[in-house]
Amino acid sequence: MKLLKPLSFLTILATLLPVMMVFVSQAQEKAVVYGHVTDTKKTAVELVNISIAGLPSGSRTDKSGYYELSVPAGKPILLIYSFIAYKTDTVVMTLRPGERRKRDMVLNEDIKEIKPFEFIEKNEQVGITRINPKDADYIPSVSGSGIEELVKRASLGVYSNNELSSQYSVRGGNFDENLVYVNDIEVYRPFLTRSGQQEGLSFVNSDLTSNVQFSSGGFEAKYGDKMSSVLDIQYKKPKKFGGSVNLSLLGATAHVEGASDNERFTFLLGVRQKSNQYLLNALETQGQYKPSFTDVQLYTTYQINENWEIGFLGNYARNKYLVVPESRETQFGTIKESYQLKIYFDGQEVDRIQTYFGALTATNRPNKNLKLKYTVSAFTTDESEMYDIQGQYYIGKLETDFSKDEFGDVKQSLGVGSDMNHARNNLIATVVNAEHRGALSKGKSFIQWGAKYQVEIINDRLKEWRMLDSAGFTQPRQSDSVGYTNPALQPENALVLQDVVNTTINLNSNRYSGFVQNTWTFEPDSAKILVTVGGRAQYWDFNKQLLFSPRASITFVPHWKNNWSFRFSTGYYYQPPFYKELRGLDGVINHNLKAQTSIHALLGAEWNFKAWERPFKLVTEVYYKYLDNLIPYEIDNVRLRYFATNNAHGYATGLDFKINGEFVKDVESWFGFSLMQTREDITDDYYYAYYDSEGKRVIPGYNNTPIADTVKKFPGYIPRPTDQFLNVNLFFQDHLPKNPTYKMHLNFVYASPLPFGPPSHNRYQDTLRMPSYFRVDVGFSKELLLESNPLPKKNPFHIFRSIWISAEVFNLLGRLNTISYIWVKDVYGRQYAVPNELTRRLINVKLIAKF
Repeated sequence: MKLLKPLSFLTILATLLPVMMVFVSQAQEKAVVYGHVTDTKKTAVELVNISIAGLPSGSRTDKSGYYELSVPAGKPILLIYSFIAYKTDTVVMTLRPGERRKRDMVLNEDIKEIKPFEFIEKNEQVGITRINPKDADYIPSVSGSGIEELVKRASLGVYSNNELSSQYSVRGGNFDENLVYVNDIEVYRPFLTRSGQQEGLSFVNSDLTSNVQFSSGGFEAKYGDKMSSVLDIQYKKPKKFGGSVNLSLLGATAHVEGASDNERFTFLLGVRQKSNQYLLNALETQGQYKPSFTDVQLYTTYQINENWEIGFLGNYARNKYLVVPESRETQFGTIKESYQLKIYFDGQEVDRIQTYFGALTATNRPNKNLKLKYTVSAFTTDESEMYDIQGQYYIGKLETDFSKDEFGDVKQSLGVGSDMNHARNNLIATVVNAEHRGALSKGKSFIQWGAKYQVEIINDRLKEWRMLDSAGFTQPRQSDSVGYTNPALQPENALVLQDVVNTTINLNSNRYSGFVQNTWTFEPDSAKILVTVGGRAQYWDFNKQLLFSPRASITFVPHWKNNWSFRFSTGYYYQPPFYKELRGLDGVINHNLKAQTSIHALLGAEWNFKAWERPFKLVTEVYYKYLDNLIPYEIDNVRLRYFATNNAHGYATGLDFKINGEFVKDVESWFGFSLMQTREDITDDYYYAYYDSEGKRVIPGYNNTPIADTVKKFPGYIPRPTDQFLNVNLFFQDHLPKNPTYKMHLNFVYASPLPFGPPSHNRYQDTLRMPSYFRVDVGFSKELLLESNPLPKKNPFHIFRSIWISAEVFNLLGRLNTISYIWVKDVYGRQYAVPNELTRRLINVKLIAKF
């Protein structure tokens, strides 16, 4: 059956890994402390932190007040029980190896610390990657998008082959299949961006972020209608005045935060300015680059009374990208057959994007078990893309004989030509939302629900074309009029343009969606079990399609000597088309386009353990996704070009593995390893194969053998544009043993080749492979001022809590990675794929000061 694809070695590996880990873990000398925490009224207290003095590991109580903690055996330990609004308590004990000891605790209330507005949201989700936003300061990043860079490197199944972009693909999906939430509000990206260098700043500001969660699949019904992943960001609620300043050769950021004396009013204000001119001047296309990307974000909250809180999140972003290209020289091919392409440019490109976003929220907590949230938000983007660029190109064959004096020079000219590109594109899009969300804790159940109404208004004016002149002939070449005496019979000799799009699109539509889900917690003597079942519904009045998306997961946490948990999740993940999917290559909207479908089946295991008396976590997941009603597309840099038809089905399957922990004491590192395969079958595609009288293949334009037979062929399953078999990520941190203020941060990425093909828009031809992506970035930092050692007040810099400086080397090994190809023709009509390469080795200096 097409639905079922053999998992083979992936299933075997996913089965054997947890088994092997269990045997390894048995060798550790551990014991277990468990018990029940209540207050003086004998009421269970949830989310009490139980930690071990001097060690970073710990646990917390569940909603019934129970906890369990793995501790070192054979030596005295100090357990610390702490939670806001209660006095901290401690206990000393010594356990034998393998012993399980019960220790109940009664906490006394600390009235002076009780806050009037407090709702504890039960969020015990195995399979969610929790990322420390503080690492965004340390990880070397060319794009400047610290949070997204962490997502790319620290999450399961995330792939990215473009250091200039903050976008990523997850387990065979594309960039448009990823959800991003900030404070429970979905955020959007601009539409017209074609390449990473045009992209600018992402929405998420790492200076304002307090919590980052990421799911690579099998996520709950409370998250929206996309097929691949969800990034869930929460911004800070500061308790006192503070801020930061970040300066580097790539730009600058600054933020201030604060709260009123009673902490009822809080605010965050962040400003970012980025100019990647320094990076772009190192690209192979020489010219004048003048990019400028700016954004301002404000997040405020005000607690009206003990039950009501209001909040506002606003963002203004302005992206301007100006380039006047001058020349480019690229050598490509093999050692035996090398070529050189030279291009001389005329013209320029000017892109402008302005986005406005605002969200007003009101949160009501009638009691400690019920939370109600109401949100109204609006997003507007005003984008223009204008360019007239003509490239005069020369392609030649290089001398590859080392013994000749002309080695490396052009020995044969293969063609000259001109390629002119023109665009006058303008897009204005507005998305308005009104949403309600609720959460209720009742006994062993945690119920969540939501309803959302969304209005989309899009006005798009597209006008673009391309003219190709190869060896003096405009391509495609019209028949000449030689020999025609009657002008009425002469063929048309009008100029023929390629890739012509000239259309105006006005789209107004409404979406209605909602979800409900419940999480049950069962705690038999031998395990803890969480079962989450829910569903989403959506209706879009544009294509009149009603969707229902059931989703379910089960998490099993056995009471073993070692801290293990297992998870299985499944469900339907529909992705209704947005504007980009609706618009075909010719600029025409398909009013009958339906939602794409992905059915997830995911099995995962998570193990928290200690090695060298330091905490570690190992996670492995195996998954299979059946894909239906797919909309085929092509990728050009970060631009996705959809075919606007539901004429494909496919699958994605793979294995993800990640281990993170303190490989070096007090600093976290991680290693990730992923195997993945994704294929699709386009139901109505085919091509003709030609053969001569001897049964040998005839390729028109390359050999002139007479054709004796023609065979119609169907390609069947072909690689999807994101098919990448192997992905390896490593982020390693170290410091000097006797002076930990000196640190090193190493970021290593390897990804196997992606598919590509000629610019024919025939997906079955996209089976060629780019070179693999391989990159090493490294940073060296020095903490000039530590929070633990503040300056005296007489010092003019005493207002700063910490200051550190770093030097980063991007692309340490100097490997030129390929992101896409341009195609040129010689005098014989042959096409050559010339690689577009990414950034070279560069040095960046960064200074971060926090106050």
